[in-house]
Amino acid sequence: MLFRRRQIPTRIERLRVAVWPRNSWSRSTKYFGKRVLRLTATPHAIAIGFAAGAFASCTPLVGFHFLTAFGLAWVLRGNLIAAALGTSIGNPITFPFIWAFTFKIGQWILHGRAPKADPAHVHQQFQHGLFEKSLDSLWPMLKPMFIGGVPLGLVIGSVSYVIVYKSVEVYQRRRKRILAERGEQLFPAPGRTLEEDGGA
Repeated sequence: MLFRRRQIPTRIERLRVAVWPRNSWSRSTKYFGKRVLRLTATPHAIAIGFAAGAFASCTPLVGFHFLTAFGLAWVLRGNLIAAALGTSIGNPITFPFIWAFTFKIGQWILHGRAPKADPAHVHQQFQHGLFEKSLDSLWPMLKPMFIGGVPLGLVIGSVSYVIVYKSVEVYQRRRKRILAERGEQLFPAPGRTLEEDGGA
C-alpha cells in the first residue's frame, strides 16, 4: 500500500498512543478540533454529539465512556463521531480533577458537606481500587462520583455545546462562501466572460 507505515504499531503502542499522544497535547488538541469542524452534519448534531461525549467523560465508567457517549448521542440524535471525539475531554491530565470534583460534589449532595479532596490522591485511590478491589468495597467511592458526575457533566457538556456549535457554524459558513467563490470563478454567470470578471 502506498501510504502504509513501514513498521506496524503493536497493540501496546496503540494503547499507549490512545492514552498519551505521540506528539504534544497542544498538537493533539488542534487535530481533534479540526476533526470536529470538518464533520459533515448540522452544527446542532455535531455540538450535541460532542457534548454527549464530554458528559460521558465526567462519569466514573472507565472503559465505557465511548459506549455511554454513543448511547447519549443516539438518544439526543447527535453525531456519533463527534461523541467519540467529545470523550477526549477526559484524558490523563483532566481525569484527576474530574474525579476529585465529582467526588466532592457527590459528597456535598449526599451529606451536605464537601470533604477536602486532593485530585492526585482521589485519582490514585480510584485507580488502585478500580483494578484491585471488589465493587462492594469500591461502591462508597463510586456512589458520590456517579451523583456528582451528573451536574458537572451537564455544565461541561453545556459549555462544550455552545463552543462547538458556534465554531462549527462559523466554519461551515466560511467554507460555503469559499466554495461559492470558487464556483463563480470556474463557472461565471451567463452573459459574463472570464475576461470581464477579471477586469471588473
